[in-house]
Amino acid sequence: MRSFCKVIVVAGLVSPLLGGCEVAPMTYLRTFGPIADRIASLGWGLIAICSAVVIIIGALVLVASLRSSSPYAVGTAVSAPIERGGGLSWIYVGVGLSTIALLGIVVWTLFTLTVVASPDATPAFTIEIRGHQWWWEVRYIGESAGRTFTTANELHIPVGRPVRLKLIGDDVIHSFWVPALAGKTDVIPGQTNLAWIEAAKAGVYRGQCTEYCGQQHAHMAVLVVADAPEAFRSWWDAQLSPAPTPASDAAANGRSVFLARCGACHTVRGTGAGGILGPDLSHLMGRQTIAAGTLTNNPANLAGWIANAQGVKPGSQMPTLTLSGADLAAVTAYLQTLH
Repeated sequence: MRSFCKVIVVAGLVSPLLGGCEVAPMTYLRTFGPIADRIASLGWGLIAICSAVVIIIGALVLVASLRSSSPYAVGTAVSAPIERGGGLSWIYVGVGLSTIALLGIVVWTLFTLTVVASPDATPAFTIEIRGHQWWWEVRYIGESAGRTFTTANELHIPVGRPVRLKLIGDDVIHSFWVPALAGKTDVIPGQTNLAWIEAAKAGVYRGQCTEYCGQQHAHMAVLVVADAPEAFRSWWDAQLSPAPTPASDAAANGRSVFLARCGACHTVRGTGAGGILGPDLSHLMGRQTIAAGTLTNNPANLAGWIANAQGVKPGSQMPTLTLSGADLAAVTAYLQTLH
């Protein structure tokens, strides 16, 4: 009894603390979009059904154990089973109830899958997402070629509008999942999978590759930023602009070093850098993270990533560049102008 009381006291102290915790960035039980809402409802329902099954079975086993008694002493051989009435009726009832519950779960699951297969409204636009080891290439398809652009590892979408996703694998199988907004969809080489996403509330939602894809699978995150429609349109327009001309000598020198050492792999629109092996960096400083969510995007992390990418993300295709201290500072200064 004393131990039980201690458990109750601890639970009473911990519960208020848990109630004040922030929502986990990868939660699927608290949702912010119509797809995830349906999936979460199904998830809560399955949890309730499974919990009820465990409780009922546990109670029946306990009652049977307490009521069971043997007329024979320990060690006495029993030649025939003891006949007891009513046993088969419990089996019939149990099988019947289990069958009804399982059929209900199947119907509910299929209904949910049907509902989330396509949005109620026409998607506002299409985003083409290509999975690489280990980052996400994100291409916004505009109404014309001049309105189409490419970015990386961070999606912006308007609140309250469904967006179509075209998911394409580049090397191995990946899986795109932003649990607070939608379910997961595999990203398979040689195949285009269609999905859609919608956010009901402005905010930043973390996603993750959920199909093991190699050494840095855990460092292949994605952020979805849901903006108000007006802010989203402004963001799209800003993404179409080329990189600005460096305003300082340090940034100008950094651009020269960048073009010579980085331009074969990365693109910066408006310059001679047109590489496609790595992420498009045209508006790098508008992103919250670098290296697919591995590091916060700030000058110190940016310089550390450039100087020793393999130390941060071993196995990635970003090589460790041998730059002098002056060249590293110059390239970092230049990249910080790419808003």
